[in-house]
Parts: sequence; structure tokens; C-alpha cells
Amino acid sequence: MTFAMDCAALTQFLASDFAQVADMFEVLEVTEAGLRVRLIVNDSHLRPGGTVSGPTMFALADVSVYLAILSRIGPKALAVTTNCSIDFMRKPAAGCDLICDVRLLKVGRVLAVADCLITSVGQGDPVARASMTYSIPPK
Repeated sequence: MTFAMDCAALTQFLASDFAQVADMFEVLEVTEAGLRVRLIVNDSHLRPGGTVSGPTMFALADVSVYLAILSRIGPKALAVTTNCSIDFMRKPAAGCDLICDVRLLKVGRVLAVADCLITSVGQGDPVARASMTYSIPPK
């Protein structure tokens, strides 16, 4: 399968268009199903109790789905989230990075739909899952 953007292109896109968060994320792999992204966890991502906050996990899911879609359609900065449902299933391991695996379910002309599974490095079971829909800007 040929992708519109590979890991290097997605990383460059983040650095140029979303410099404020680009250093938090590492695009690990563009896959047949979607994409894999690492969130590099630091103290700013933690909530009381020393675990990664829910908003941080949402950000990981949102950025990961966005990048997965761009890997298929190219650098369309104006693609936007239109719906998200996220389940926080267990506490991430303290101080460990998070990995988000995205599975693109549909990439159409107007909408894209994806599922995400977030795991904590060193912890086997998922810590969260999300279902997201994006609106794709017209050509």
C-alpha cells in the first residue's frame, strides 16, 4: 500500500504546523490498518496520584487519528474532530510513555472514522480506547 505521508513527512508536518506539541509525540509507524504513535510522558502530563491525565490521553488519541488520516489524504491541516468517545479503562503505569494504535475504519470524501487503543509501555492491557470521527475539508 502506498501512503500519502510516511513517518518522516508526518513528523515534519507536526513540527511545522503544530510546533507547540510536536516534541510530545513520536510517529512510530504507518501501517496498513492505520498508525502507531508514542506520547513521550513528562511531569506536565500527570495528575494527582502520579498517573497520566485523561486530557493527555485524549490528546494522544486525537493527534494519532489526525495523523493516521493525513497519512492517507496528505497534509490537510483543516481536517477537524467532529466526534469522540473515549473510555478510560485502567490507570497508566506511572512515568511510562503511552502508545496509541489507530485503526482507520473509513476514510471517505467528507468523513473519516477510526478506533484507537492506548497502552502504557510495560503494561500489557489497554489503558484507554477511543472512537473518533473527523471532517475532511473539501479539495
